[in-house]
Amino acid sequence: MEINLISDTVTKPTAGMLNAMMSAQVGDDVFKSDPTVNALEEKLAAMFHKEAALFFPSGTMANQTAIKLHTNPGEQLICDKYSHIFNYEGGGVSFNSGVSCKLIDGHRGMMTATQVESSINPPDFYHSPLTTLVSIENTANKGGGACWDIEELKRIKEVCDQNQLAYHLDGARLWNALVAKNETTAQYGDLFDTISICLSKGLGCPVGSVLVGSTAAIQKAIRIRKVFGGGMRQAGYLAAAGIYALDHQIDRLKEDHRKAKEIGNVLKNLDIIKKVEPIETNIVIFEIDEKKESSEKFVANLENKNVHIIGIGQGKLRVVTHLDYSDRMHEYFLEILHDLK
Repeated sequence: MEINLISDTVTKPTAGMLNAMMSAQVGDDVFKSDPTVNALEEKLAAMFHKEAALFFPSGTMANQTAIKLHTNPGEQLICDKYSHIFNYEGGGVSFNSGVSCKLIDGHRGMMTATQVESSINPPDFYHSPLTTLVSIENTANKGGGACWDIEELKRIKEVCDQNQLAYHLDGARLWNALVAKNETTAQYGDLFDTISICLSKGLGCPVGSVLVGSTAAIQKAIRIRKVFGGGMRQAGYLAAAGIYALDHQIDRLKEDHRKAKEIGNVLKNLDIIKKVEPIETNIVIFEIDEKKESSEKFVANLENKNVHIIGIGQGKLRVVTHLDYSDRMHEYFLEILHDLK
C-alpha cells in the first residue's frame, strides 16, 4: 500500500466525477461557447455573490491574472511573508506585472489590519512604490493550513476602502476554511474584489481554478488570461469535474481535517518531534529534533514504508490529508508513527 501525503493535489477523480466529465456537453471556451464551462462560472459567481467568473488551468495563473488586473508596473502589493504568491509562483508578481511585494511579518501567514495600514506607502510620496493591492491567502498553506479570522479580514477591508486599495483573496484552500469555520461563500464574496478558487486541491478535481469578480474585472481578466496562454478549447470536460465536486465533495473535507488532527496528536507524543504547528484543517507541519534524528532520515524511513511526505524548508516537514487518503491508509500510517516510539 502506497500513501502519498505530500499534497492534496495528488488525488484522482472519483468514479462519479469521471462519469460527469465523460458525459459533459462541450464547445469552444475561447469563443465562450462551452456550456459546461459557462455553467461552472455562473455557479461559482452566484455562490460568491459576484457578477462574473472565469475558468483557469491553474490557481497560479488565476492569482497572477488578478494581480495584473489590479496593478500597474512599478506599483506594490501588500502580502504576508508566507504568501503563496510571493514564495511559490515563480516570481510571477515581478515577472508578469512588474510589481513588488511589501512583506508583512504576520502570524502563521496571517497579518492584521494594523500591520496592513502601517505598510501602505504615502500615495503622494513618489520616491516609493504606489501601494495598490492587498492580497490574502486562506487557508495559509505555509502557516499550516491556518484559517483567518473573518473579523480581521473585515478590518483589512476597511483599510483597503479607506486607502483605495484593491483586495484579492488567494482561495487555494478556501473550501477547507469555510468548512472548518462554518462560514459561507457569500461572506467572502462580499469582502473581496476578486477571489481565486481552487478546484484541484481539497475538492479533488484533476485541473482548474476559477477567478470571480465584477463583470468589468472578469472582462479584463479574459484578455490577461489570453496573454498568459490560458485559453482552453473543450474545457467543459474539466469544468464538469468542478461542478461535480461542488455538488458532492465539500462536506467530506471534515474527514481530512479529523485525520490531520489525529496525525498531529500522535506526532506530539514522539520524542523525536520538536514541534507540531496548530492544526485547523488538512495540513500538518512539524519539526524534527535534529539532535535525535535528521529530518532527511525521518522522511527516508517513511518512504521505506511507502509513505511519502515533503519538506518545506527551514527544517519543517509537511503532511497533507486528502480525498484519496483512505481510512485504511490512515490506520496504517498511525501505526507506523506509533512504532516510532
